[in-house]
Amino acid sequence: MADNEQQGSEAREKQVQMVVITGHSGAGKSEAIAAFEDNGYFCVDNLPPQMIGALGEMFRLPGSGVERAAVVSDVRSGEYFDELLQVLDSLETDGLKVSVLFLEANEEILMDRYKETRRRHPLAPEGRILDGIRAERDMLAPLRARADFVIDTSADTGAMLRRRITEEIVADADEGRMAVTLLTFGFKNGPPRDSDLTLDVRFLPNPHYDARMRPMTGLDEEVREFVEAGTQAGEFYGRLMPLLDFLIPAYVAEGKSHLTIAIGCTGGRHRSVTVAERLWRDLSKRDDVIVRVSHRDLV
Repeated sequence: MADNEQQGSEAREKQVQMVVITGHSGAGKSEAIAAFEDNGYFCVDNLPPQMIGALGEMFRLPGSGVERAAVVSDVRSGEYFDELLQVLDSLETDGLKVSVLFLEANEEILMDRYKETRRRHPLAPEGRILDGIRAERDMLAPLRARADFVIDTSADTGAMLRRRITEEIVADADEGRMAVTLLTFGFKNGPPRDSDLTLDVRFLPNPHYDARMRPMTGLDEEVREFVEAGTQAGEFYGRLMPLLDFLIPAYVAEGKSHLTIAIGCTGGRHRSVTVAERLWRDLSKRDDVIVRVSHRDLV
């Protein structure tokens, strides 16, 4: 009797990190679970929602040896997939540390990927792929809102996605620090979908109109000096950094472990890059964050 009580106590105390991977078909879930497997996670693909809870309970038993797990659950589960939100809530009450990774991509990219693989969309096996993509997007909207991590893979290769997961999710779980991604972009190419905060820095001086600086980028010292000349940039940084000093601990207190700050200018080559590099230098001095910079349109 005493042994049974001790085992039950150990089961309740054991904490298992579980990442539930979901999102659009064709957005890279296979690459994502491979990234977790490479980092030592116990991984299961295409798991119906009802089985996730049972798997979590098994992991928490004494002697299971599993401390970190990743599972993929998506619309391939058919009608059972509708229960995923309810299952996620029940997992949290059972004491598991659960996070949701949602992968997405734009319609054009998903269409191209399906054409390359010649596979049928699970929601349109006999119909148009585009209809399946749009139906899936509507079905997944509540899960996207529930997700702890949202990654837009439109511009990512498989290797890039695996690296992002390792840097932004796995490293954060290992080190207990918030992962901050500074993502630059050009408004002319469309804003990113996976940002938590978006900064529009088109009010700063634009080097594009100087023929000599036009082919340069915000990584060049001359461009940086041009963008930060005058008082606007200094006043902007003076207001922005205290805001981030307030927001980062507040997000951490709410359980958020990753923050994507999108920084946009017209073309995504000069002003946004300058600001992102400045923020990277300042935030890297903190010991409570891991900072990564990604220049989306710097090509």
